[in-house]
Amino acid sequence: MLAGLSNRADTGTNERMTSEKLRLGVNIDHVATVRNARGGDYPDPVRAALLAVEAGADGITAHLREDRRHIRDTDIAALKRGLAVPLNFEMAATDEMVAIALDTRPHAACLVPEKREERTTEGGLDIIGGRDHLAPRIRALAEAGIRVSLFVEPEPAVMDAARALGAPVVELHTGSYCEAALEADAAHTARELARIRWAAEHGAALGLEIHAGHGLTLGSVGPVAALPQIRELNIGHSLIADAIFVGLAQAVRDMRAAMDRARTP
Repeated sequence: MLAGLSNRADTGTNERMTSEKLRLGVNIDHVATVRNARGGDYPDPVRAALLAVEAGADGITAHLREDRRHIRDTDIAALKRGLAVPLNFEMAATDEMVAIALDTRPHAACLVPEKREERTTEGGLDIIGGRDHLAPRIRALAEAGIRVSLFVEPEPAVMDAARALGAPVVELHTGSYCEAALEADAAHTARELARIRWAAEHGAALGLEIHAGHGLTLGSVGPVAALPQIRELNIGHSLIADAIFVGLAQAVRDMRAAMDRARTP
């Protein structure tokens, strides 16, 4: 889900994530993007997932898009079989994807907006206008024991809507913050970070578990990781991009270290 290159100079069973430390979920979608560029089965997203876990990832995220542009149905099934850490299944709120989730039974399902023409997810899910569409799908997933997360804009009113829908987790969209950081626009970056902070504080006060992601790099992750209400970051594109230069294991270790530094009092 991540859309930005790192500034490196600034630096089995799906058990529930229970560590008190800030958790790192590694999104392996773009390993599948590379594979699909030439067809075949290489590189294998499951191998990448296992390597990421060995290097310090607390969970693995994979987005099965309706057009199957990267992750395939068989990848989701193989990840479920092969992982001993939580699998976070990113999905559009459609009957097809709900059926796949109910069949696969991942640890978590993160509902995201999806448009066929977009290169990556653009903005958060409209959970206020889409309440009637979302409510029965959230209920079906929850009744199956799948932990539902909503990928949303960092706004207090959206936190209220998530709480009303009964979702236990929200993932705050950090894309606008990351774009401002990449443009070195200090004022805009500060405003976007404040939006994330206010939403995280309000959501946590409502009892929501707060996650965040989209666009985070080594250069931008620190201020978000430092927010105490945030329990998990989901990061993908920048890690796969950095892996070209330093290898995936080192990219994950570098991100893990940056998150831990930011979290240290």
